[in-house]
Amino acid sequence: MNMKTRHTIYLIVAVIAIVVVIFGLQAYLYPVDIGERTVSVIIEQGDGFAEVADALVAEGVVRSRSALTIPARWRDIDKKLVPGRYDFTGRNSVKAILDKFEAGDFLRVRLTVYEGVPIWRVASMLDARLDIDSARVMALATDTVFCYRLGVPYLEGYLFPETYFIPWGTPVETILADMVAMFRRQTDGIWPDSIPNDLTREEVIVLASIVEAEAYLDEEKPRIASVYHNRLAKNWRLDADPTVIYGLGGLDRPLYRRDLRKRTPYNTYRMKGLPPTPINSPGLAAIKATLNPEETDYFFFVADGSGGHRFSRTNAEHNRARYEIKQSLNEGSNAQ
Repeated sequence: MNMKTRHTIYLIVAVIAIVVVIFGLQAYLYPVDIGERTVSVIIEQGDGFAEVADALVAEGVVRSRSALTIPARWRDIDKKLVPGRYDFTGRNSVKAILDKFEAGDFLRVRLTVYEGVPIWRVASMLDARLDIDSARVMALATDTVFCYRLGVPYLEGYLFPETYFIPWGTPVETILADMVAMFRRQTDGIWPDSIPNDLTREEVIVLASIVEAEAYLDEEKPRIASVYHNRLAKNWRLDADPTVIYGLGGLDRPLYRRDLRKRTPYNTYRMKGLPPTPINSPGLAAIKATLNPEETDYFFFVADGSGGHRFSRTNAEHNRARYEIKQSLNEGSNAQ
């Protein structure tokens, strides 16, 4: 083979190599547009990269299996897959897809547990947002072994109100344990040596949940707490509407007088003392208010129609306040 022929072969090989590199870079960097639809790939522990690549090809996220598997092998990503749910939408290049896998950028669901939310609503949110069976959450709520392991008597009241970012696919036991751990972190150091009415810590959370359910304004929580502490000290019934509603499994209608006659462990119009468990997840303000109530001689309160309450010392004052508020609301309604 003469020199000229050899140079020609080298030139052809170089051109082919350049073309391969150009096409490879184009395949690696040029995005495929899947529009507004979202393609979700769920990676379980032990899944191989080839299965993931096949799923992305089948959904049209990448053009070919080799376009993904070859650079994944070069970058050593194929052996380091982090389990989770990965969502793809719009324009995605092979590089962007591999970057996502390498960073473990799987779906984290934002879940906000608000103050005063009962556990069945938390269960419903977990079902809707994370595809977790709500019945499983409710079963764990009173699972004595699970609760003992977490160091709480039950889950109601201890799923701390907070915004959580939960990796999709996280076991429900881990999610609930994290919420209880948040409760411990937030309440650590707030417990005084002496608690009003000699309540236990568990009883504080029960009463705080009632305060949370009754109070719309944070500044009123210590005063509302004082009413209940005063009633407990006198061995009066608490007469708390939210406990009745909880005992009836929640209501999507107003509370009727006949409901107050129904016998449940949570009907504080029929029984003295605290209900057997919290009725929701109280926030830190309600817990602190229960631990440090205002010093008052109030025994009654009624909603004033504007988010606040009128407080009274006697039943006669209370009935007068109810009448005046009702009259005021009726006059306002007639004026419109």
